[in-house]
Order: sequence, then C-alpha cells, then structure tokens
Amino acid sequence: MSSDQSTEESKVPGRTLGFSVMLVATLFVIFFLNQQASQLLESDLDQTFAPAGTVPGFDSAAWFLPEDAILGFVVIPAGPFTMGSNPALDRMAYENERWSDLRRQGEVDLPTYLIARFETTNAQFAAYLDDAGSSVTQTTAGDEPTWPIRNVSWTEALAYTRWLDEKLRSSPNTPAAIRDLLDSGGRVTLPSEAEWEKGARGTDGRVFPWRDLPADSVANFNSQSPRAVDVLPCEACVWGLNDMAGNVWELTRSPLQDYPYTEDDDAEDLNGDPIYAMRGGSYNDALNNIRTAVRGGADPGVRNPTIGFRVVISTR
Repeated sequence: MSSDQSTEESKVPGRTLGFSVMLVATLFVIFFLNQQASQLLESDLDQTFAPAGTVPGFDSAAWFLPEDAILGFVVIPAGPFTMGSNPALDRMAYENERWSDLRRQGEVDLPTYLIARFETTNAQFAAYLDDAGSSVTQTTAGDEPTWPIRNVSWTEALAYTRWLDEKLRSSPNTPAAIRDLLDSGGRVTLPSEAEWEKGARGTDGRVFPWRDLPADSVANFNSQSPRAVDVLPCEACVWGLNDMAGNVWELTRSPLQDYPYTEDDDAEDLNGDPIYAMRGGSYNDALNNIRTAVRGGADPGVRNPTIGFRVVISTR
C-alpha cells in the first residue's frame, strides 16, 4: 500500500490536546472491552455448537461459504481511495481519524483484492473447529448458524483464515477467480485497515457505506443482538457488502497506530502487546460509531459479544 503525498509527513511525538483526548478515549474503550470480556459467564457460551447439515444460501460442501460463483467474495478493483475523516464533511469525526497534523484525509492506493460479502458466520467457524477436531467454540448460546461468529479472539480469527486458505488451495472446486489470486501471491487473511475502509466506503468518500437511506433500514445498531449476515442485502452500499456498519465490530490485521496509514505500519512496533484495529461498530453502538472511518481497538486475546470479523484474499 502507498499513501498519496504522505511520505513527507512525519509522525510528531508531541501530540495536540485533541489527540490526547482521543488516546484516552481509545484506551477507555479497550479497557471496557477487556472488562466486559472477562465478565462473560461460562454458561453464556455454547459448547456443543456444530455445523448444521443444511444452511439455506450457504454451501455445506464448501465449509458453509455462500452459494454463489465465487463463494461470497466480492472483487474490489485496484486503485486509490480517500481514507480518514474531514470534520467539515463529517461532524461526528473523531481525532484518531485525522490523517496528520497538517491534513484531514489521505489517499491510499491498493491492488485488487477480494473481500467477503458477509461477516464470518457461526456455521463457517464451526466447520473449522470440527475439521480441527475441537469440541469447543465461543459461540454465544442462542445464536443461529447464520449469525456472525462473536466472542472470538483476534488470534482465533487469524487461525480460521489460515485454515480457510489451506482449504481453498487444496480443493479442486475452488473457483478460478479465487485460485488465480491465490496463485498470484494472495492469501486468505483478515483485512488491513485500508482494505476494510475501501470496502466500506468505496472511492467517493462516503461517511456511511450507503447514500440517501435511513441508517436503520440497512444497519443493525442501537439494538440488543446481532442478526443473520444475509438478512438484509445492502444494495445501496458501494460494493454490495453487508453489515460494514453495525452488527459486530470487525477485526483487522493492522495494529492500531497513528495515521498517516502506510503498509509499513502493519509491521512496526509489534514487539510489545499490540492493539489491533477493529472497524464498523456493532449492534450495541450508536450512529456515530458505525461510520466508515471509525477506528476501535482490541487486545489480541479479548473475546467480546460485540466483536467478530470478515475475511479477505489479499496480495499484501
């Protein structure tokens, strides 16, 4: 990834008061999620969840991925997009969405990648656990097979992506579009922050993934629980991706670091305990936290009922 005109910008050690307030707020959110996760009772977890024999719309012979020509993946074409927030256009913007001390937003150029139309489901994650010979999952009791997997840590999410990568490489039935990208250096993984944000907002700088629609007609927020990932297609969303706003927070493979974003950020300063960025807000969040530029963070070991993930096939 490259960021337009960002190579001349340095990350200044002394931050403004606004950044200090943002940092305190981010650390509070991280603390709250850790506390909430630690208070989950064992009785809240379903230890017997297993893949259903049939899940309408999903292929049991393909690890319960969606039944379509490329197993639920959507092609995001190569090219630049605007990342970050301009408060003049988005009055709900937070300070940690600012590109630098000098600029509100930046431009990031990405190669073609594939992103899952849906968040990873309970049935898909259970297929992985079943194949691995595990009898335990973090699925919340009462959740349905087509609800997003939650109460799953960053480490467990990444393990799922590696398992799916191996399955797609070894299967003779893998669609050509997926196999070609894998053969060209791609891998199944969690999205980077940039890949996630481009998938959510497209190339026209959207504050929400849709335009000119009431948020509650397409997004699950200000509610008490998640919903099935395929229950309400977002035809107004730029790439037709579901639940890029609300439902569950989505983990990324990018450490939560100051903008400007560069690909090198994903490999820097990981000797300590990194906090990984999560995006999109959840069913339990208000409107301001389901915008395309919102950035949250989670410790890699945290499990929380509001956090899940979706996958990409990326050459980065």
